[in-house]
Amino acid sequence: MKRTLRTVAVLTVAGMVVSSCASLKKMKQMEENIVYKVTPEVLEAKGGMVDLKIDATIPQKYFIKKATLVATPVLKFADGGEKAYEPKTFQGESVQGNNEVVPYAEGKTVSYNGTVAYEEGMRVSGLYVKFVGTKGASTIEYESRKIADGVIATATLVNNDPATTIGKDNFERITKETKEAAIFYLINSAEIRSKEMRSADIKAMEKYLKDVKAAENMELKSIEVQSYASPDGPLKLNDKLANSRENAADKFVKNSMRKNKVDEYKNADFFKKYVVAEDWEGFKKAMEESNIRDKELILRVLSMHSDPDVREQEIKKIASVYSVVADQVLPKLRRSKFIVNVDRIGKSDEQLRELAKSNPAELNVEELLYAATLFEDNADQLAVYEAAKKQFPEDWRGFNDAGMVLFEMGKVNNAKADFQKADQLSANNKVVKNNLGAVALKNGNIKEAEVLFGAAAGAGDEVNYNKGIIAIMKGDYKTAVSLFGKCNCTNAALANLLAGNNSEAAKKLAANESACPMVPYLKAVVAARNNDANGVLSNLKAACAKDVKLKKMAATDMEFAKWFENSDFQAIVK
Repeated sequence: MKRTLRTVAVLTVAGMVVSSCASLKKMKQMEENIVYKVTPEVLEAKGGMVDLKIDATIPQKYFIKKATLVATPVLKFADGGEKAYEPKTFQGESVQGNNEVVPYAEGKTVSYNGTVAYEEGMRVSGLYVKFVGTKGASTIEYESRKIADGVIATATLVNNDPATTIGKDNFERITKETKEAAIFYLINSAEIRSKEMRSADIKAMEKYLKDVKAAENMELKSIEVQSYASPDGPLKLNDKLANSRENAADKFVKNSMRKNKVDEYKNADFFKKYVVAEDWEGFKKAMEESNIRDKELILRVLSMHSDPDVREQEIKKIASVYSVVADQVLPKLRRSKFIVNVDRIGKSDEQLRELAKSNPAELNVEELLYAATLFEDNADQLAVYEAAKKQFPEDWRGFNDAGMVLFEMGKVNNAKADFQKADQLSANNKVVKNNLGAVALKNGNIKEAEVLFGAAAGAGDEVNYNKGIIAIMKGDYKTAVSLFGKCNCTNAALANLLAGNNSEAAKKLAANESACPMVPYLKAVVAARNNDANGVLSNLKAACAKDVKLKKMAATDMEFAKWFENSDFQAIVK
């Protein structure tokens, strides 16, 4: 009897297992009735990730009440690799658990959201769903079902070529020089005394004029003759006196130039005349610089009254100091002043290039920094900046600009060392912060780069360009478009393309006159999105002719999936 009961029990369990398996097999067979909607329809890499949303409509009378179903989206690569998303579990109505329930009678539309890090193998891949069903002690694995294509990797085409910023030189080919001299008059007189003609001031001016005429790199531009009367006495008299002094001074300087063979005296336009009847500005300045007692009282009078006569009366009322003012201040205002204006012409570009190579020690820091920009070869530029570093070790620009060249040469670590030295010499310098940010970005340290670019705000368009690169990397295409602005570079075109602005991307690419192979490649992408077969093929042909490595990329670029089987396309990418 016991044996019989045991047999019955075994048969009962076996029947249950068979029944469970039969139920799961039925679900497996009916799996093709599940309708999937994948967003986006073709998966896309964005911000280094591949996001997806799946809405699956499970039909009525599909999901067995006692069954559990584990669904796992998987990207299967053409090269045999794969990448699984996080699984999600669903259960029938009679299962005890905390998973999403799918009713048997009604069915249900369930949603799934997931993300995985982008890998290069995903360029040619398909999105599949793996199912593992369980009921009781039985488990069955479904065959994977493809539900979408993936992955468009256009965002990975961003060119991580951060822009560095130069420490600008202050070189000026022509610099302005002035030489001043003055003659002084006795009260109420316009006569130039012989001692004034022989003063050290005048002799120095005359020598300067002769030296300028003899110098090859100097050019006389003009002489200003400014004549004044002191602010005492009647205005009408002072006006007449100041003009008389102007005439006398003009005649004097012309005669001096004639004697010294400075021929510009013949040109009336060479002289600029300026007459001040009462030199209140000069008076105020002289009082401020003096140690005269009660000078603050006099200065207060000047601030309170604008009428010249009132000013003079009020100052004379201060009897205790007026005599000192009359003796020490007023005589200095009875004068004519000569201002010689000269252009000093610096070294030519050719001279600077030659000296920068042969004898950089003869050049000042501004000349050296400017001379470096006259060379096209990186090695030549670097040699000049190295000279600047050696001769002017406290100037941050030599180190910064040397770092720029090294960065352009691909010597990123060497560039970083120079940028760090520049940073030590000029703390919180926005130009240097941008360049350190460029190093960080090139090395893949995006967070560090963001901080440094934030500190570099206002240093130039280079900062926004670099921020635009980061925005593309993070998948913030709208911000990238804004940061690149009017730039017609490939990254700006790419940002617009990724943001859905195909026409704007096309405009920027059309305006880009560089020989960069990415220009025609992106033109091909634009053409593909516009379903322009001729544009795809012609531009891909041009791009691959410039860079053969683009053949492999194009052959696996899902932007061109529609043309993969096209014989002309295959001929281009083979």
